[in-house]
Amino acid sequence: MIRDTIKHAQIAAMKAGDKESRTAIGLIQAAVKNRDIEARTQANPPDDDALVVEVLQKMVKQRRESIELYRQGGREELATAEEREIAVIERFLPAQMSEAETRTAIAAIKAELGASGMKDMGRVMAALKTRHAASLDMSKASALVKAALG
Repeated sequence: MIRDTIKHAQIAAMKAGDKESRTAIGLIQAAVKNRDIEARTQANPPDDDALVVEVLQKMVKQRRESIELYRQGGREELATAEEREIAVIERFLPAQMSEAETRTAIAAIKAELGASGMKDMGRVMAALKTRHAASLDMSKASALVKAALG
């Protein structure tokens, strides 16, 4: 389980005196805990690893947005700090699908659903998310689905 890997990494970072990793992992654990609390009220809580991956992907996305804003504002030191946090967070994410693998998955789903145009984008995206959410950046996949259906 990813949650156990994160916990062991936290202990290893503390033993090694790696303050930067320890801080980032602490942020991960806090975000996961918050998501656990939110999931308690859901009728069908997500699978544990799926929940953790969702949190990690959201954290990476937020940091990428922050990096862009910091660079626009001329705050390179803050952008660099965010990049280091992304590196720590990505250690716990499953391997991401390449663009070619994503295109192949989209083509398979498109053929399976008989999708032919933009009106089917929602169905294709839903199927893609169901099957590959843990190993796929859905924002990048959206552009590829548009290209495939358009």
